[in-house]
Amino acid sequence: MTLYSFVLYLYLWAVPFIFLPFCCAQFQGSHNQTIHTMEFKLSHYLDIVEVNIAHQISLRSEAFFHAMTSQHELQDYLKKTSQAVKMLRDKIAQIDEVMCEGSLHILRLALTRNNCVKVYNKLKLMATVHQTQPTVQVLLSTSEFVGALDLIATTQEVLQQELQGIHSFRHLGSQLCELEKLIDKMMIAEFSTYSHSDLNRPLEDDCQVLEEERLVSLVFGLLKQRKLNFLEIYGEKMIITAKNIIKQCVINKVSQTEEIDTDVVVKLADQMRMLNFPQWFDLLKDIFSKFTIFLQRVKATLNIIHSVVLSVLDKNQRTRELEEISQQKNAAKDNSLDTEVAYLIHEGMFISDAFGEGELTPIAIDTTSQRNASPNSEPCSSDSVSEPECTTDSSSSKEHTSSSAIPGGVDIIVSEDMKLTDSELGKLANNIQELLYSASDICHDRAVKFLTSRAKDGFLEKLNSMEFITLSRLMETFILDTEQICGRKSTSLLGALQSQAIKFVNRFHEERKTKLSLLLDNERWKQADVPAEFQDLVDSLSDGKIALPEKKSGATEERKPAEVLIVEGQQYAVVGTVLLLIRIILEYCQCVDNIPSVTTDMLTRLSDLLKYFNSRSCQLVLGAGALQVVGLKTITTKNLALSSRCLQLIVHYIPVIRAHFEARLPPKQYSMLRHFDHITKDYHDHIAEISAKLVAIMDSLFDKLLSKYEVKAPVPSACFRNICKQMTKMHEAIFDLLPEEQTQMLFLRINASYKLHLKKQLSHLNVINDGGPQNGLVTADVAFYTGNLQALKGLKDLDLNMAEIWEQKR
Repeated sequence: MTLYSFVLYLYLWAVPFIFLPFCCAQFQGSHNQTIHTMEFKLSHYLDIVEVNIAHQISLRSEAFFHAMTSQHELQDYLKKTSQAVKMLRDKIAQIDEVMCEGSLHILRLALTRNNCVKVYNKLKLMATVHQTQPTVQVLLSTSEFVGALDLIATTQEVLQQELQGIHSFRHLGSQLCELEKLIDKMMIAEFSTYSHSDLNRPLEDDCQVLEEERLVSLVFGLLKQRKLNFLEIYGEKMIITAKNIIKQCVINKVSQTEEIDTDVVVKLADQMRMLNFPQWFDLLKDIFSKFTIFLQRVKATLNIIHSVVLSVLDKNQRTRELEEISQQKNAAKDNSLDTEVAYLIHEGMFISDAFGEGELTPIAIDTTSQRNASPNSEPCSSDSVSEPECTTDSSSSKEHTSSSAIPGGVDIIVSEDMKLTDSELGKLANNIQELLYSASDICHDRAVKFLTSRAKDGFLEKLNSMEFITLSRLMETFILDTEQICGRKSTSLLGALQSQAIKFVNRFHEERKTKLSLLLDNERWKQADVPAEFQDLVDSLSDGKIALPEKKSGATEERKPAEVLIVEGQQYAVVGTVLLLIRIILEYCQCVDNIPSVTTDMLTRLSDLLKYFNSRSCQLVLGAGALQVVGLKTITTKNLALSSRCLQLIVHYIPVIRAHFEARLPPKQYSMLRHFDHITKDYHDHIAEISAKLVAIMDSLFDKLLSKYEVKAPVPSACFRNICKQMTKMHEAIFDLLPEEQTQMLFLRINASYKLHLKKQLSHLNVINDGGPQNGLVTADVAFYTGNLQALKGLKDLDLNMAEIWEQKR
């Protein structure tokens, strides 16, 4: 047993006796009667312990005395050990003082300096952040909204990342948020002010875009804050400006007109209605001119806005492409790293040794380049130990920018913190184009209201042809100009023009139809002289161009009227009404050239006019209506022949008129040309009826005269002399009116009627071709008839075939 075990054994036996007094005190307090018994027992136990201790000591007395003897040796060994330790410590202290203390001091100083640099940079960053609000105020005073918003965004990011938890800046974030909301309101108000200034500046100003840099800054700031309702503001300003343009033009024109007393006529609309057509036309031209300039300015402004939107959209797309490329590179790098790691593990190399130079260096380079790439970062202090310790640009280093050029020459910086998606930007670009279309519609709508206001008293319906054509051309020019500027044709003004054109066509047609009706009702159906101007009019049609020639007063006065109208070498004897009808027809055709939009309506009205002339002339001549209307005593063959020749002249020009309209009609409306085919057929039927009427007149004469014919002397008989006399009168009446071919054809038909009636009478008289006396008398009368008829002008070679008067022998 060791000394330690022996002592432990004694301690365990002595513990009960140490606490014995305490136990006795407790027992005395509670059990006084048994105290003596307990004392006896405890003393007995104590004796036992002492005996056991003595026994144990006697058993281990040799080991106890040996331990006491070796204690001195242990003390000497410990003393030597302590001295050796002291010597070692002295040597280590000397080594520390000589070799380590200086180096460690240098390292502590470097660490302290590095910490001081960090504190300095942090304080500098805090000072910069502290100046954010004054700087924002300065930027807002110069309308640099984009710069102010960028500064606020950067400051917010710095507060959240690098200055988080700093007590002095605890309210700065909320203050910047309120300031950002204020900037939003200021930008909206500023854009409204800019729109008003841009749209209401003098139209004589040559500058297309007002303060282009200011506009770009405003639009970019509004896009940055997702305030996309600024286009609605611009649209409202356009409506107000369009109203003001018309109002100012009317005021200027009325003030220049001396005939209008503004004190008596107070309302501006009433003053405008007092203008005559030349004055009102000049006013409308001025309005259209100013509207054109207005639309050009709106287009220039919207083009700048559109360019800004497209720049932002392009930047978003390029950023997305760069991110995709970066992801692909990272994926490829991960794959290569996995391959290299596997190789190094296979070769038994340390991965840290392999990547120590290959990876750490590029990372450091990337970190440095990212921090130096920021345009908003402040340069680090020259006292800084390393580049990564500069923290003032940590936020701005995450925000890359790109420069884009606007068509006007303004460069803008497009940042990556735009909150708009590609779909939103695309929709905004479409809205810009729609706003340009809306500007054109606004101008057209205001012009329509202006026209409607002037047309309340029927002013436009009272315009003559030239005035309406001039107005129509002006409106069509304005419609084309606005279409070229805005890229889309507005329909409101075109619809108003069509409406007025329809009213004009109706009035145009009614006036000429009424005029033609009056002419026909007063026409006596006598051949009229042809003034030189009408001959010139017809000559101009021979070139294939339908146009009213300009009047040449000097030449017209010297030339005398002609008896007939010469058309392509043919002579036409006509009445005065037809001459005027040809001019009216040309007016219809020229109106189509001047107002192409009314082509179909004019075709319908012209067809109606030609039909009316045909039917009315038929009523007056064939129907003998002229006897009651004009007071003619009778309708002569000359009247009939003249009417036929007039109809032939109109028929001659129907193909020319048809070709004129066909060249101006859209292909899908070619079916309307069938009206001319129907009119031509009606005219030919009318001409055939007149020819039949002329034959019928002679037919009734033959029936009357030949029914009393008797075969007896003298020869020629009175009947045949009378017939030849009437044939000569007929020839004299129509020969100068109808062409020779028509005269021959007509007399052939008359001769056929004559032969029919003569054959009938001879059959009734039982006179046959037997060479007898009666046959001789008839032959003599027929020879007299044939000689007289062939002696007429133009009928010499007429084949009369008089053998047909005799019954054929069976």
